Amino acid sequence: MNDEIKSLAARLGAVLNKRGLKVTTAESCTGGGVAYAITSVAGSSNWFEEGVITYSNEAKQSRLQVASTTLMQHGAVSEEVVKEMTLGALQCGQAQLAIAVSGIAGPGGGTAEKPVGLVWVAWRFREVVVARSFHFSGDREQVRLQSIAEGLRGAIEMMESNL
Repeated sequence: MNDEIKSLAARLGAVLNKRGLKVTTAESCTGGGVAYAITSVAGSSNWFEEGVITYSNEAKQSRLQVASTTLMQHGAVSEEVVKEMTLGALQCGQAQLAIAVSGIAGPGGGTAEKPVGLVWVAWRFREVVVARSFHFSGDREQVRLQSIAEGLRGAIEMMESNL
């Protein structure tokens, strides 16, 4: 974990702690990296509820209630799936903010339509949901680290936009 990610996690914590809110994560390609970054911050138990790693499509369906039709129509690495992942994560507990990540970290698994480095991230705060796609370069670790940073960055932006 690099200094940028540590700083972003601490900044997210400060924003959430100030507002008395909690975050939860639903991760695939990052393997729990967003949750790891968050829980590396002292005092994160005040603002972090839980993290769910759903690597397989079956896990996304059973743990996060992602619809099988969504997975079949759009694939796991899609806007529709990460949005459903955030909803499922919020329904699991008492957090108000969810971060979801699904992507192709590589080195294999990419296609012409969905190349290695394609990552979808979504953030949901109560009823507001935003999703963005990214195309990161680098090796598997670099793609994962960039995904973690963007997951945290987007959550901060959402919380600071006075929703």
